[in-house]
Amino acid sequence: MRIRTALVGTTALLLSAALAAPAVAATGTRSTGGHAGTRKAIEAAVAAGVPGVTATARDTHGTWSATAGVGDTRTGAPRSAADRYRVGSITKTFVSTVLLQLEAEGRLSLDDKVDQWLPGAVRGHGHDGRRITVRQLLNHTSGIYDYTADAGFAHDHFAKDGFFEHRYDTLAPRDLLAIALRHRPDFAPGTSWNYSNTNYVVAGMVIEKVTGHSYATEIRRRVLEPLHLTATSVPGTRVTVPRPSSRAYSKLAETAEGPTYDVTTLNPSMASSAGEMISNSADLDRFYSALLGGKLLPPRQLKEMKTTVKIDGAPNVRYGLGLMDTKLTCGAHVWGHGGGIHGSTSAAATTADGRHSLALNFNGDWTGDTEAVIEGEFC
Repeated sequence: MRIRTALVGTTALLLSAALAAPAVAATGTRSTGGHAGTRKAIEAAVAAGVPGVTATARDTHGTWSATAGVGDTRTGAPRSAADRYRVGSITKTFVSTVLLQLEAEGRLSLDDKVDQWLPGAVRGHGHDGRRITVRQLLNHTSGIYDYTADAGFAHDHFAKDGFFEHRYDTLAPRDLLAIALRHRPDFAPGTSWNYSNTNYVVAGMVIEKVTGHSYATEIRRRVLEPLHLTATSVPGTRVTVPRPSSRAYSKLAETAEGPTYDVTTLNPSMASSAGEMISNSADLDRFYSALLGGKLLPPRQLKEMKTTVKIDGAPNVRYGLGLMDTKLTCGAHVWGHGGGIHGSTSAAATTADGRHSLALNFNGDWTGDTEAVIEGEFC
């Protein structure tokens, strides 16, 4: 089962194949370690209709990158291994890392109730922040309704007419939370699991309350600067993607057929701390390698992050604190996260020791199989 873990609406949830497109041979460099399976899966994604793919792997042999397809369907310009792209819910791992660093510093506890930090903020239609812990936000067991599932939000931001009218709107975290609180909770806190982007909007709000700084500032100070992730940014309300970058494409409809739209520019505040970040594949490899290698968290906090809960219907995937454990068909386990936002589908996976990493991006959101690329690399 495919787990879409990004801030996406109906368009990017589509799993059906798009119009067939001719395969484009992947171009790569430094293939000493052997990446034939990865290359084949990248070519298959373009054959399935993804406009273009970029991927970078890092292992004991060094760094290997490959691209396929195009970064601009109008000009035919190719994708670049250095492309920056919107990473969607991969943002969640960064947010969780900051909160776990704060726990290691004794500034909060994972078992703190949300209401302790945001008094009265999570209330309405059965939601109660006095019963929800920070841990339950991070592992999606809070029961808080996912604001992206709201019909009005989906129309305004994922359907064609709504997107083109609202693509540059600025939404504050409390606006997104308010949408969720119009609905009943999915379940009582701690009794089940459901992926909710609202959890990480609230997590970002907790970071700001604890530190006095925005979650973006804390990510920059604690993660991006120490690891020299110069291609990674938290854009806030900036509507463009820094260069080098490709165009991003979507159907903006519940179909893999029909016209394709350029959705490159948008205000990512609609995703907030649930999915607004921008990065490139090399930076994501470096981040997850450092995280799993113990360079960002003390052992106790890394163990907490890797303590997982089951996902009904997905026996090969378990969810930790902003980090997923996926068992591949060959029996190998990789840790990472997926992410999607308009016109961009991304994935990052790393072995438990952090020594072998892969990150990739499709610049289309209606077709393609990121899991096949991961299987190709690690199996």
